[in-house]
Amino acid sequence: MGKKVLMKGNEAIGAAAVRAKCKAFFGYPITPQTEVAAYMSKVMPKENRVFIQAESEIAAINMVYGAAGTGVRCMTSSSSPGISLKSEGISYIAAAELPCLIMNIVRGGPGLGSIQPSQSDYFQATKGGGHGDYNMPVFAPASIQEMIDLIQDAFDVADIYRTPCMVMGDGMLGQMMEPVEFKDRPQRKLPEKTWAANGLRGRKKHNIINSLYLAPEELEAHNKKLQEKFKKIKQNEVRYELYNCDKKCDLILVAYGTTSRICKNVIKMAKKEGTNIGLIRPITLWPFPVEAFEKTIDKTEYGYLSVEMSCGQMVYDVKLAANGRKPVEFYGRCGGMVPEPSDILEKVKTMIGGEK
Repeated sequence: MGKKVLMKGNEAIGAAAVRAKCKAFFGYPITPQTEVAAYMSKVMPKENRVFIQAESEIAAINMVYGAAGTGVRCMTSSSSPGISLKSEGISYIAAAELPCLIMNIVRGGPGLGSIQPSQSDYFQATKGGGHGDYNMPVFAPASIQEMIDLIQDAFDVADIYRTPCMVMGDGMLGQMMEPVEFKDRPQRKLPEKTWAANGLRGRKKHNIINSLYLAPEELEAHNKKLQEKFKKIKQNEVRYELYNCDKKCDLILVAYGTTSRICKNVIKMAKKEGTNIGLIRPITLWPFPVEAFEKTIDKTEYGYLSVEMSCGQMVYDVKLAANGRKPVEFYGRCGGMVPEPSDILEKVKTMIGGEK
């Protein structure tokens, strides 16, 4: 388009999905992402594409399963409790090796919690979320522009690896407005969907979409196949940002999404006081960017501080990545409360032994 337009995050999600040639959207309203469905309800029919407001989140994810099985580029969107309801379907989709996009605009929990922003779905998203041994790529944008860009990438990664992908932002990203640009992005080479259950199309046998393997030997073989795919995703699709980590740091913060933006302000505040802090910003939460810690482990004097809008979830992956070589501590707010830069800076000072 070549020019920036001011858009609300949820509407930008819809616009990005349409631009990424999403052909079908199945959803159900839940705050703070309802505007995604509202946008798609207006735009998709005009584009001669499918929009269905399902009778429930469970129905929506199973509609995605059906559409994805035919090879159609499709998606759903929800927020925390809604994703929980979709979790069985997501597991089925992962097992059946079907590409799709799942948006999660996270709200406070557990339970119905609140409609305020949170990052407390990290465990659910990165450790599978449903039953069985599986993972899915999880992208964590820090701005509406990055969310737009990652939606295109997530659709492509889904098609390349035949896997569900999640783009996970907090409620702030869904509800805030920012100037964005819809740029032409380089198209990754996508495999032909010869596996799709979309009629014979010259084949001698119908393709069958399945996740049921009653013989344990068959299910084990299928699981091993999936694990090989997950290994390739770990090798090829890790993304992260290193900010102010080129020189020796007193401490390195680890944060994703909008929390990482707050941490960049903390870094500026600390610099004025003579403290040099870096930031590791995971862009893929799964696969987790362990490589970023290998690059920075010798650059941090006092270790790492995981900053989250949760009671402490990503911090466990940070500890695994540091592997006991440097201290790892946690600072977080929960229930929809957003961390204050001054409070994070105070935590930094206690870690490095007071003001420098």
